Amino acid sequence: MSPVIAPVHCANTPPSATTVVIIGGGIVGLTAALTLAERNIPVVVLEKGRIAGEQSSRNLGWVRKTSRHREDLPLALAADRLWAQMPARVGREVGYRQAGILFAAREPGQMAMHEAWLKSVDGLPVGSRLLSNAEIAQRVPGGQAIWAGGIFTESDGRAEPTLASSAIAQAAMARGAVIVEHCAVRSVTTAAGRIDGVVTEHGEIRCEQVLLAGGLWSRRLLGNHGVALPTLPLNCSVLRTAAMEGPTDIAVGGPDFSFRKHMDGGFIITQRGALDAHLTLDHALLGRRYLPQFRAQRGLLRVSFGKPFFKDLALARRWSPASVSPFERIRTQDPAANPALNQEALDNLRAAWPVFKQARIEQAWAGTIDVTPDSLPVIGPVQQLPGMVLATGFSGHGFGTSPAAGQLAADLIDGSHPLVDPSPYRLDRFA
Repeated sequence: MSPVIAPVHCANTPPSATTVVIIGGGIVGLTAALTLAERNIPVVVLEKGRIAGEQSSRNLGWVRKTSRHREDLPLALAADRLWAQMPARVGREVGYRQAGILFAAREPGQMAMHEAWLKSVDGLPVGSRLLSNAEIAQRVPGGQAIWAGGIFTESDGRAEPTLASSAIAQAAMARGAVIVEHCAVRSVTTAAGRIDGVVTEHGEIRCEQVLLAGGLWSRRLLGNHGVALPTLPLNCSVLRTAAMEGPTDIAVGGPDFSFRKHMDGGFIITQRGALDAHLTLDHALLGRRYLPQFRAQRGLLRVSFGKPFFKDLALARRWSPASVSPFERIRTQDPAANPALNQEALDNLRAAWPVFKQARIEQAWAGTIDVTPDSLPVIGPVQQLPGMVLATGFSGHGFGTSPAAGQLAADLIDGSHPLVDPSPYRLDRFA
């Protein structure tokens, strides 16, 4: 059962023309829409299913700087500021709490990775510090594991994906943005070598610019226009417990579990050391690009071959604007949770903090992550399609930076001074 987004009263039909069309109603697209609307730029968000119906509502809700690539940290630092301002900006609760994130290392090798990361970000104001086993016990009492150490960032935090997405959407509409659900974009149109519109299942919309924020679907839409985007899908299974007493408000990541407090009093838990890799044709087409990642994280993937391969294979990779698109055939990517992985997570967590033996599973779900070869997103122009900006490939950690990612995308669209240097996120790094 997937998380439930608060109802948002979207427009029934799209207008015939606007200035900017955003393809994809996830949290990055919604934040970009809010930013553009605040700047009095007409904007229409087109979502093939329900807003935030895929990974934007299915992620863990962590807002972190810890363990991010050095070049990704300016975006994460900007996101901290924007998350803190978000409740006042949208006039609603988004569940943001700056309660800290702690990663615990079971082995000296895992601890060495935290130490190496901390050295790699020297000079940046991340506020992270290494912890001993005793210091972990102080911050997260009641444990019975012996840790090699850990790393703690007090300024990291969390927000509630379902609350945040709907609140941002409502604020964007209050500012004049138009959001249309159940309206798939089949293709973009060009004139004089530049984008001048989009073709939807309900007709054409003229526009001056397009932001493609379609998550795992971005690769397929771009591919239909002859543009290569090397992203692969991975599934993460998650569970939420009923309300219970827990050891801390800090979000905690162990080698094979993680947990964080939910606003309703329960905990969001996952098997942090495992993702499902259901093989598709793209894994064969792009596998070479991912060999370094696979070698470094081979223990992280649970690889399988079966129905997802054939389901994906049946979806068109080329279609005309008059044809039914893959986005109409699958409105919402809704993978089944892996109960074995969720049980592993709970068992591993209970072994470390026995208080979780009282945990009762209230809900379980899975989400599909679109991963890039270097785990950094793409936020930047598509040179082959002048007038298009891309914001996708967030590799499972986009929710935390989403306010800054959406604003950066908006900056690139309207020519504002960019919030941060966008060069680490350019698409042509994969050329």
